[in-house]
Amino acid sequence: MAEAATTVGTDARSDGYGPQGRSAWLDIDWPAQRRWVTIGGRPMNVIELGSGPPLLLIHGLGGSWQNWLETIPHFARAHRVIAPDLPGFGESPLPADSISIPGYGRAMRSLMDALEIPSAAVVGNSMGGFIGMELAVQFPERVERLVLVSAAGIAIEYQRREPIRTIARALEFAAGWVGAQADIVARRPRLRQLFLRTAAAHPERLPVPIAAEQLRASGKPGWLGAFDALLSYRIRPRLGEIRCPTLIVWGDRDRMVPVRDADEFERAIPGARKVIFRDTGHMAMIERPAGFNRVVEEFLGPTA
Repeated sequence: MAEAATTVGTDARSDGYGPQGRSAWLDIDWPAQRRWVTIGGRPMNVIELGSGPPLLLIHGLGGSWQNWLETIPHFARAHRVIAPDLPGFGESPLPADSISIPGYGRAMRSLMDALEIPSAAVVGNSMGGFIGMELAVQFPERVERLVLVSAAGIAIEYQRREPIRTIARALEFAAGWVGAQADIVARRPRLRQLFLRTAAAHPERLPVPIAAEQLRASGKPGWLGAFDALLSYRIRPRLGEIRCPTLIVWGDRDRMVPVRDADEFERAIPGARKVIFRDTGHMAMIERPAGFNRVVEEFLGPTA
């Protein structure tokens, strides 16, 4: 049964901005956590860490599993954490068919089948939130709880397709260079500010290693197809079909998806509640990892 709707204003500045102290992800042998899972005849790169109730993390447009570097170690203490590279992103090749939001939803269901996961809590950022909603609508029995982090799906309905697609093509070209030069860009404050300012409120405050991992995901072959998929699919009419408990997490300085969309999702999804992080952009899990992990952990509830 969904929780009562609640609006929670969180002063995330009390947690500091960015990771505080040495991040746990720096000490993990990540290649040892990788596995390749065949989905639709194509390999999918998947990171799996920990044991316990399953937690599926879905990255956004232009992202990769590394978007969850500050999230995975924390939740792996009590959860079986699954963080895939969506087809066409990270190390995963393009899908056999054209990219679509319903197709990504089916891919996540197939991934859960392959890993023998009947149901899971699902956390999605940006396009990953869109995919999480689609998964909850298509296959409601597979999603126990849903966390939407600056989710796409509402404001993008109002974008004019051709002008914004032209911009996307230009960004695709630039993103390829950024991804190839991620370490250099991350070490240079002005470049880091230039290329991360739409995703983070304060790119200059993010440590170089975590900034580099976010930039490294840029310029992958799924970018334009996924962008088209976002523009051509409407989830709003079906939001009322989501029946699992839903938490909406946003930053009040999100430059990519306006914070007013959090209100729309809260109104449209039965029983949803929201948490707004102050002085935070599009990636609360990277910008406010301590606060983000805390509110999501509270929402997921005890694991024993």
